[in-house]
Amino acid sequence: MTIKPHASLAPNSWAFENEALIKPTGFREYDARWWFGHPGSDVAPDLNLYGVQTLGMGLGTLIHELGVAPKIVVGHDFRSYSLSVKLALEVGLMAAGVEVHDIGLALSPVAYYAQFDLDIPCVAMVTASHNSNGWTGVKMGANRPLTFGPDEMSRLKEIVLSGEAKTRSGGGYVRQAGVTERYLADVAEDVAISRPLKVVAACGNGTAGAFAPQALRAMGVEVVEMDCELDHTFPRYNPNPEDMKMLHAMRDAVLEHGADVGLGFDGDGDRCGVIDNEGEEIFADKIGLMLARDLAPLHPGSTFVVDVKSTGLFSIDPILAEHGCKTDYYKTGHSYIKRRSKDLGALAGFEKSGHFFLQPPIGRGYDDGLVAARAVLQMLERNPDKSMADLRRALPVSFGSPTMSPACADEEKYSVVEKIVAEVSDLAAAGGKLAGRSIVDVNTVNGVRFTLEGGAWGLVRASSNTPNLVVVVESPASQDDVASVFHAIEGILARYPDVGEFDQKL
Repeated sequence: MTIKPHASLAPNSWAFENEALIKPTGFREYDARWWFGHPGSDVAPDLNLYGVQTLGMGLGTLIHELGVAPKIVVGHDFRSYSLSVKLALEVGLMAAGVEVHDIGLALSPVAYYAQFDLDIPCVAMVTASHNSNGWTGVKMGANRPLTFGPDEMSRLKEIVLSGEAKTRSGGGYVRQAGVTERYLADVAEDVAISRPLKVVAACGNGTAGAFAPQALRAMGVEVVEMDCELDHTFPRYNPNPEDMKMLHAMRDAVLEHGADVGLGFDGDGDRCGVIDNEGEEIFADKIGLMLARDLAPLHPGSTFVVDVKSTGLFSIDPILAEHGCKTDYYKTGHSYIKRRSKDLGALAGFEKSGHFFLQPPIGRGYDDGLVAARAVLQMLERNPDKSMADLRRALPVSFGSPTMSPACADEEKYSVVEKIVAEVSDLAAAGGKLAGRSIVDVNTVNGVRFTLEGGAWGLVRASSNTPNLVVVVESPASQDDVASVFHAIEGILARYPDVGEFDQKL
C-alpha cells in the first residue's frame, strides 16, 4: 500500500518536494489532465512529480487487476516538462511490477501503433494534447486499440487516491529503438498518390512536426511545411486544428502557396484539421461525411459512428442511403467513439474535434491524424477531376459554428449541465420554444442536443478535458440562424453564475 496523495500542496515548500500531490479533478472520463505549471506561472499546480510516480503505481496496480500481461508502451509529447513527467510515471509503473517499454518522443498514435508493433497490451502516453503549456496528462489503455473509459478511470482514481497501489517485483525498463521509423513506413505503406498534390502541413510547432512532413512526402505529395520546427513554447499559437487562429493561419498558407489542401495536426498528432484549396476551413464532422461518402461505394452497408457535436447531415445524406449505410450518434470523447466503433463493427468513427477512427481495412481503429490525412489524400486521388472545394460543395448545405467553450470549473460543470438538461427537457415537454421555434427532439446521451423546427440544433455539454462547457450550433438555413440559436443558448447560460466567458463567439 502507498501513502495517499495530497489534494493540494503549497509549491516551493518542503512538503511539495517530499510528498505526492494529485488533485482529484484531474481524473477525467477517459484520460487524465492536470495543471502542472511552468516557470513564470502564478497558478498553483495540481500535480507534482511524486504525484506522477503515485499515478504510475496506481496504473500498474490496475493493469495487474485487469489480468493482462504487465507490459506497457510509454511515450511523451514535446513539452519542456513531458520527459520528466514520463520518467516519474515509469518509476511508479516499474515499482508496481510492470515492464516499461519506452519509445521516447512520440505522437499518441505512434504509441498506439507500438502496442501492435511490439505486441504489448498496455499503453500510457504522456501528453496534454492540445491544452496550453503548463498542462500535462496521460492517455492510457490495456486493450488495444481501445483506451480507458469511465469504468477504468474511476477504478484508477480510487486506487490512486485511496493509497491502494501495491508494489511488486518483476518491473523492468526497455528503451525501444526504431518504433518511429517503422510507424512512418507503416502509415505510408501502399500509398502512392499519382495525382500532383501540394499540401500545407501545419503542426503549430508541436510534436507532429517531427512526423507529418516526412510521412506525407512518402505518400507522394509535395509538402509546404508550416510551423513544423519543434518549439515547446508554441510561439504562434497552440497546436490545435480546431482553434480559429491555427485554421486562419492554415488558410493564409494554402492561398499563398496555391496548395490543394491544408492539413493541420494537434499537439500529440491524433487529430487532423482540413482547409480546402479555396481557403475554406472544413470542420471535421463535414470531413467525416466527405470520407463516408467516398468510402460508401467501396464498403456498402457500412456503419459510421459520429459524436453528438457532429452535423446532422449524416442521417439524411442520399449517398450513404443509396449504399445502405447507417449512422450512429454517440457520446463525444475519443475513448467513447473508439469503443463504440469497435463494438458496432463500424467502418469508421468521426468526432467534430478532429479525431478519426478508421477501422480495418483502412486503419487499426485508433485515432491517428496522419491516417486521417492519408484518407483525405486517397479521396482526392479517387476523384481526380474534383478539388477539395468541389467535394465540399457537393455536400448538402448546412451552416455550423466552431466548438465554443465557456469557462466552468471542473467542480461545477457537470451539475450545471445537469440543470441545463432538465431545463431544456422541461421546456420541450411543455411545448416551449427556443430561438422562436418549437423543440422537436431532445438527445441527452451527452449533455443536451436539442433540435428545433426547421432542422437547426444546438448542443451544450461538459468538456471532459478542461474546465469548460462545450457549445455547438448548426442550421440548414443560414449563418444568421446559427447566430440566432447561439444567442438562445447564450441566454440560458447567462442564468448560471458558474458559467464564465466564452473562449470565442460567433
